Amino acid sequence: MNSFFRRALFAGALPALAVPSFSQSAAPPSTPAPTIQERKENQQDRIANGVQSGQLTAGETKNLETKEAGLNKEERNMRKADDGHLTAADRARLNRQQNRLSRDIYRDKHNAAVQNTSPKSEVGKRQENQQDRIAQGIKSGQLTPSETAHLERREAAINKEVKNERAANGGTLTPAERRQVNRQQNRTSNAIYRKKHHGRTQ
Repeated sequence: MNSFFRRALFAGALPALAVPSFSQSAAPPSTPAPTIQERKENQQDRIANGVQSGQLTAGETKNLETKEAGLNKEERNMRKADDGHLTAADRARLNRQQNRLSRDIYRDKHNAAVQNTSPKSEVGKRQENQQDRIAQGIKSGQLTPSETAHLERREAAINKEVKNERAANGGTLTPAERRQVNRQQNRTSNAIYRKKHHGRTQ
């Protein structure tokens, strides 16, 4: 076989040799979709981070965790109806609801409403400390969504009361108002401790 034919055969074989390696690199392995539980944990981590950073106010956290608690209850009911399992339709429905909740978390973390994370007053410092303790409980799973919603409802009420009292007194709290707020914060502090240590987890 002369050199011309050898070169022609070699040139024709090159594309055929390249096809297998091209087809292997063109199709990267697919990543499995996160499970319902993984998504719940991710949402809780995002909420906890928002609470700790001040991006989520107590009122926003209460609303988000109320929705999360509702989703958890719906999932339990679905599993109960199907011997502990979720049907494909159940998973699709829960994923749609988690998508909506995910958008709500993003929106609330990126709006103008924020929680003060560097307060100067004693009342403000206690508020921030309570939020940090709640955030830690969310992240660790010591606080369930319904427990968090309950605690943040109380926190939001205290925050509103402080805001109204400051507005009525030129930006300050009277000694009597400070004592009243401290009593409420003591009760909330005890509730945080109790809910984080009773043995129920997320």
